[in-house]
Amino acid sequence: MKIAIVVVGLSVAVMTVLIYEAMRQEIRLRGLKTRTVENNVAVRRKEEEIVDAKKKIQELKSELDTHNAKMDDLRKKKADIEKSTQEFEESLKNCNTEKEEAEKKKKDVSETLTKLKADQEEAKKKAEEDIKSLKQQILDRDKAICAFADMTKEEARKLCGVNEAPK
Repeated sequence: MKIAIVVVGLSVAVMTVLIYEAMRQEIRLRGLKTRTVENNVAVRRKEEEIVDAKKKIQELKSELDTHNAKMDDLRKKKADIEKSTQEFEESLKNCNTEKEEAEKKKKDVSETLTKLKADQEEAKKKAEEDIKSLKQQILDRDKAICAFADMTKEEARKLCGVNEAPK
C-alpha cells in the first residue's frame, strides 16, 4: 500500500503539475490570442492609415499634376508674351526709325520748299524788274518812234496817244 500511496501521491503530483502546466499554457494561449487580436486590430488600423495615406498621396499627385499642367501653360503664356513683347519692341524700334527718317525727309522737304520759295520770290522780283525795264524800253522806243512818226495820220496819233492833230 505504501507503494500505492506513493504512486497515488506521485500521480496526484504529476496531475497537479500537468494541470498547472495546462492552465499556464491556456493562460498563455489566451494572452497570445488577445495579443494576436490586438495586433490584428492594430495592423488593420495601420493598413487603413496606409490606405488613407495612399489616397491622400494620390490626390496630392493629381493636384500636383494639375498644378504642373497649369505651370506649363503659364510658362508657355509667359514665353508667348515675352516673344510678343520682343516683337512689339522691335516693331516700335522700326517705327521710331521710320519716324526719324520721315522727320528728316520732312525737314529736308521743308528746307527745300523754303529755298524754292525764296528762289521763286527772287525770280519773281527779277522778272518784275525785267518787265519794268522791258516796259521802259518799249516806252522809250515808242517815244523814239513817235518822234519820227507822222502825227497827221490818225493811226500814228492813236499809237502815240495824241488826241489832236498838229496844225
